[in-house]
Amino acid sequence: MPRLPTSPDLLPKVIMGVDPGTNIMGYAVIEVRGQRVDVLRYDVIDMKKLGTNHALKLKRIFERMLELIDEFLPDELAIEAPFFGVNVQSMLKLGRAQGVAIAACLSRQIPYVEYAPTKVKQSVTGSGNASKEQVAHMLRQTLTLPPIEEASKFLDATDALSVALCHHYQKGNNLKAGGKSWGKFLADNPDKLAAPVAGKKVAKAKAK
Repeated sequence: MPRLPTSPDLLPKVIMGVDPGTNIMGYAVIEVRGQRVDVLRYDVIDMKKLGTNHALKLKRIFERMLELIDEFLPDELAIEAPFFGVNVQSMLKLGRAQGVAIAACLSRQIPYVEYAPTKVKQSVTGSGNASKEQVAHMLRQTLTLPPIEEASKFLDATDALSVALCHHYQKGNNLKAGGKSWGKFLADNPDKLAAPVAGKKVAKAKAK
């Protein structure tokens, strides 16, 4: 009997999410297969030790992104657009950091999509004004997260994870947070909003 072709929806897709930063850049890698989402890794690129040398930071971003790309072979990159603030110099530096991360992916022929911060929050929590803590808490309700070594890195890493998940949702595979939204979760569990901590390790997870 001839073998039936595999549905495209069941083929694994690897998505890398990036939350740009000039001192700390969050990144996350998820694998999507149908309605199943596995978190392969979420962590940060820490550039604080490089001091104020912006060129060295950009070099570090580019090199680390290439390492991650070669390790996980993502199909697509989802990256958060810079949030426009009042400090023009900070915005310029943040834009360069984002551009270098995109350039690393393009050098490996990986397409990218940019998402506004409010779009990311809306997709994950149901509110475009959600805080970092609310985003992280909702992710812990909908995904099994690998452990992360330092709690101080958690919010930067979960921000990147939310970008990757937002991109997945835009493809028509919205898990709808397991049927939940941030507002509904708070309504059902008014006393359970707490500081986020790392979840349990999944079999495929790689924490670093």
